[in-house]
Amino acid sequence: MGYKRVSYLLVIMMLLAVLPFSVSAQFVTGLQGASGSTVGPDGALYVTEGAIGEITRIDPWTGDKSTFASGLPHSWIGIGGAVDVAFMDGVAYVLVTLVGSDLEPLFGVPANDTVGIYRIDGPEDYPVIADIGAFNLDNPPIPDYLIPTGVQYAMEPFRGGFLVTDGHLNRVLWVRLNGDISEFNVFDDVVPTGLEVHGNTVYMAQAGPVPHNPEDGIVWSFSPKSLDPVQVGAGAMLLVDVEFGLGRELYALSQGQWDGAFAGSPAIPNDGSLLKINPDGTFTVVADGLNLPTSVEFIGNTAYVVGLAGEVFKIDNVSNPPHGKGKLH
Repeated sequence: MGYKRVSYLLVIMMLLAVLPFSVSAQFVTGLQGASGSTVGPDGALYVTEGAIGEITRIDPWTGDKSTFASGLPHSWIGIGGAVDVAFMDGVAYVLVTLVGSDLEPLFGVPANDTVGIYRIDGPEDYPVIADIGAFNLDNPPIPDYLIPTGVQYAMEPFRGGFLVTDGHLNRVLWVRLNGDISEFNVFDDVVPTGLEVHGNTVYMAQAGPVPHNPEDGIVWSFSPKSLDPVQVGAGAMLLVDVEFGLGRELYALSQGQWDGAFAGSPAIPNDGSLLKINPDGTFTVVADGLNLPTSVEFIGNTAYVVGLAGEVFKIDNVSNPPHGKGKLH
């Protein structure tokens, strides 16, 4: 009996090694056009709702929702508006895209909103601190693109400002709080998406060009001293985010198989996955079956995955500290 019990235990351990080791649970529903997210200085989760131009605060233990900011530019063509949020020195900033005069002749979008970064001074007080749309119009990439102001996806604090990815113009901008903007790194047609920063090293996820094949889903690293990208992980469809978990383990978020509708359309429903990046650059599935994921945040060893359909998924026991009980970094 002892031998059989050991054999059964070995079989179970082998299965756990190849199967997703965490189960996702639908934690929050009812968000509208959810996209970007961050963990605030109070430890809560903050999520953009691009469809209605709001930032929502979510209690990570209870799931209770409250409005943090409202009245921000919202999406007019199904995507865009307020797409990401980040804190710096206790102050919230919001990235807004696909609005303004540049889109008026293409989609009939009102001309009075600004593509750029807004500072949240109050629930309905948010001055523009950087006009990214104007910068892109004045500094177009070669060749020209359909939307000259670009399609920004994510922002990440960096050296007293923010790095901003543009999945349409294929570059990362460095935006300072005084409004100065410059190119930080430029790419071929790779569709930059999510960002993470550790020290001076920048980690960037790319979805890859249409049709977003698995071999084009790559996580890169680079720094101000060495802008040539170094491949960190590769082999997943439509990567949309990269994030450190507890213990400095690096994770990527795959939205799944592209739906094929048009350039810029999302993946098919319920095909997303949270992936751990292994030292050899391969991915291990942590949780799958996620519905249209767009961003991920870690609070302790729990992952919170935001989905475009208005859901937040909670995935417990994902990331472990390197030695004993870890601390939040």
